[in-house]
Amino acid sequence: MGKLQKVAFFSNEYPPHVYGGAGVHVEYLSRELAQFVPVEVRCFGNQDLQDGNVRVKGYEMWDELKHNTDPRFVGALGAFSRNLAMAKDNFDADVVHCHTWYSHMAGFLAQQLWDVPFVLTTHSLEPLRPWKAEQLGNAYRLSTWIEKMSIEHANAVIAVSQETRRDVLRLFNVPEERVHVIHNGIDLQQYRYMPATDALTRYGVDPERPYVLFVGRITRQKGIIHLVNAIPDIDPTLQVVLCAGAPDTIEIGQEMAERVRVVSADRDNVIWIQEMLPREDVIQFYSHAAVFCCPSVYEPFGIINLEAMACETAVVASAIGGIPEVVVPGETGLLVDLDLKAGTFDPVSADQFSHNLAAAINQVALDAEVRTTFGKNGRKRVEEHFSWTAIAHKTLDLYRSLLP
Repeated sequence: MGKLQKVAFFSNEYPPHVYGGAGVHVEYLSRELAQFVPVEVRCFGNQDLQDGNVRVKGYEMWDELKHNTDPRFVGALGAFSRNLAMAKDNFDADVVHCHTWYSHMAGFLAQQLWDVPFVLTTHSLEPLRPWKAEQLGNAYRLSTWIEKMSIEHANAVIAVSQETRRDVLRLFNVPEERVHVIHNGIDLQQYRYMPATDALTRYGVDPERPYVLFVGRITRQKGIIHLVNAIPDIDPTLQVVLCAGAPDTIEIGQEMAERVRVVSADRDNVIWIQEMLPREDVIQFYSHAAVFCCPSVYEPFGIINLEAMACETAVVASAIGGIPEVVVPGETGLLVDLDLKAGTFDPVSADQFSHNLAAAINQVALDAEVRTTFGKNGRKRVEEHFSWTAIAHKTLDLYRSLLP
């Protein structure tokens, strides 16, 4: 193994511009790695800062793309333009590590231009997200091509779960020995039970009454519509708190609003918080939920389940993707089977899936002893298996294995 002196991260998301699990991963892993080696982060945005051993530089899209461009194409073409800028800047790291297709092209170009090992982490896979065509139009073909070319040329591919590794090997022409599993992690000091409840009352949630919680973006992938459709079957004594914003498209945002309106007609305890909350507030919501629900139809890992478990909250989630590697049924929560129509991410029976979600939520949330036991077990599992320190060491070992 060679001597590692510096690491470069290329990423779409980095604080303060974090909206998904990949951004959380980059934020915490870069901070943890910086305890051992200098880290340079090149990301989308206008950041320009030195934070201890982490140097951060943001890149904006080319101005030309803001004019006379189909709005569906701006995201993909803007990413392409930023990737060119990220790769052309002088480079002195020993390895480049990219996160999500948005930055993969920059990693591939850096590999070619600067003759460095190229590592990428698959937080999700474009062929398994066909609904992205709603958001990107034909630019979905571009994002899919970037991902395919990058995965097949990377020196190492990190999958965030065993299930994702199987998907990579099935969908791409890449040798098995290049694909490694390193799970996501959690900051055990930051994500822990918080007794304060001021954030709950500020948003109209009664801290004295049990509630089921969802946290995430409004996207087909996260399955929030299936949870909303489950609300009529959720026990009426339970509050339903939906921390859900940033819809992928206008259409899914409108669909969400209409479904919430309909299911709220017969109950007054559905609270929909449409803004992206500060992390401290989200931790409060996790801490006091009777149960956290993750109804995803596609989830390579599901870092939100880790966050809830770290806050000692029971989880009800779909038995899909990498979620069963995180949530242990009967120990830290319940998993709900999800049969999908062949070649799609549509449930064979959406009504049955929603009904089963509600049944599992009721089973956990209405039994104080069960939800407390699941919550304690969840915290213990997170502590034992998902610390960022352990994940950073595995990542460093992989980097060193690629050096001459």
